[in-house]
Amino acid sequence: MSRAIPRTYWVAGTAVLLALLFAAAATVAAANGGSAAPAPAAPRTPGLHSADAGFARDMAVHHQQAVEMSFIVRDRTQDEAVRTLAYDIANTQANQRGMLLGWLDLWGLPKVVADEPPMSWMGGSAGHGGHAGHGPAKPGALMPGMATKEELEQLGAASGRDAEVLFLQLMTDHHKGGVTMAEGCAQQCATPVERDLAQGMVDAQRSELTLMADMLKQRGATPRG
Repeated sequence: MSRAIPRTYWVAGTAVLLALLFAAAATVAAANGGSAAPAPAAPRTPGLHSADAGFARDMAVHHQQAVEMSFIVRDRTQDEAVRTLAYDIANTQANQRGMLLGWLDLWGLPKVVADEPPMSWMGGSAGHGGHAGHGPAKPGALMPGMATKEELEQLGAASGRDAEVLFLQLMTDHHKGGVTMAEGCAQQCATPVERDLAQGMVDAQRSELTLMADMLKQRGATPRG
């Protein structure tokens, strides 16, 4: 039986869309220059191990798994609300991932740095698989909030309500980790358009966390954390 999608969901989608449009416009403006007035000095390109570059690399990986989980659950349930949420997450995060990787290309920086621990750009314990906002990554997960290979296999083998609940629980963990990462960029990144995109991620994913908690409650379940 399908369920109506709460208004919070549409607010979250709108916030992400506005963030994407603003970021895209700002990127084009930065590349093409502004009006006829003398252009300001070109901003300094982020360094290899800067917060700007580290966030772009790590969040691109983080987003890719969210897209993967969304496609998995789309084929494991007929519930309209879950399928619509999964489609929105996949579409939004795939677009954001493209922007992050595009910035790395624009900056002339690699998408993977072999000797760079995940989250090291955040400082503190982040470079060792954890950070203050969401604890350490669980065994088998690359970064906090990410699902393990076994959990992805479990999601792929589930169906109906079981798949819906597991997806919502995994994506709740995923969003919590993503929010902390995005908050780190909003505070530390030097590129204004990237900070704006990161703050848009924080706002939208917090709204989706509220939505997913409601969806779990409708199914007689709760977040795992």
